Amino acid sequence: MYIVDFRLNRVAIILAAGVSSRMNTKLPKVLHEVCGRPMLAYVLDACRDVGVEKIFVVVGYGKEEIIERFKDDGDIVFVEQAEQKGTGHAVMCCREHLEGFSGQTLILCGDGPLIRSETLKTLTAKHASEMSAATLATTIMEDPTGYGRIIRDSYGNIQGIVEENDCDERQRLVKEVNPAYYCFNTPVLLEAIDKITPDNAKNEYYLTDALHITIASGHKVVAVTAVAAEDAMGVNDRGQLSRASKIMQSRIQEKLMSGGVTIVDPPNTWIDARAEIGQDTVIEPFTYIRGRVKIGRDSYIGPGSALIAPLEMKDGSHVRPGMVVGQEDVKDLEKRKTGGND
Repeated sequence: MYIVDFRLNRVAIILAAGVSSRMNTKLPKVLHEVCGRPMLAYVLDACRDVGVEKIFVVVGYGKEEIIERFKDDGDIVFVEQAEQKGTGHAVMCCREHLEGFSGQTLILCGDGPLIRSETLKTLTAKHASEMSAATLATTIMEDPTGYGRIIRDSYGNIQGIVEENDCDERQRLVKEVNPAYYCFNTPVLLEAIDKITPDNAKNEYYLTDALHITIASGHKVVAVTAVAAEDAMGVNDRGQLSRASKIMQSRIQEKLMSGGVTIVDPPNTWIDARAEIGQDTVIEPFTYIRGRVKIGRDSYIGPGSALIAPLEMKDGSHVRPGMVVGQEDVKDLEKRKTGGND
């Protein structure tokens, strides 16, 4: 019998090793940017927001580029998956790091930038309150194509997940799907992954089989419908990347407007996720703000402007229509305003 620690001690595994042929790219998929940040960065942030103490990022294709991009993040341990043999195999690669750890292990995908920390908080809270061995967050999709289906019994208890390639006609009609947000008690996870076999249509080690094994072993497994359909979208091609960017851009602007920023024409404005904009600043249409741009309070950004990092603008700044502004331009504007010279 496992002595499980239900305190806030948890680690995370993020799956970031795969190659995406549909992206048609040399760049590792998780490094493609959504509103100025790599997709993987959003998943890392969500983990940190729920108290994850160590993050194991499983890398494979393009590992050097991923490691270089996040080398300064002290809470990350990079784990190589030399051969891509499935999601279950990716977790197997982390086994030695998890040995002896009795807390919770979150397992997430690195190509899901729309993940919300609130969803992970719901997932981990449900895991603790139900005292379950494994918990997964699910979502309802009108078009579930491409996702594993959640199979429940007549009482609503989860029986398992069937990947789309393995679904029969009846299972394909199920609209509750698996967006791959998992929380396991680590000893149970290790027990289960040791028993996974590649007995499926793809001849891969499925992480979902770890749930089937956990259920068959008599452990409690809970599925909570906690993910909005748009949040569950993984990015596997350029079209999905564009849609994810549009959704993220809307979130960025909504947050800024809630903080007191006026964005006159949101659909025709683009703001980097890293930008900071002060209260009572007005952003006119067709403005482009790229990188770590900081704009002070009570500023005015004229239509058709482009603000490019590195850039920090004081309170009350005024950018005329159509200007392209970087840090050197700000210095020049300040000189003109004060009449000063170098």
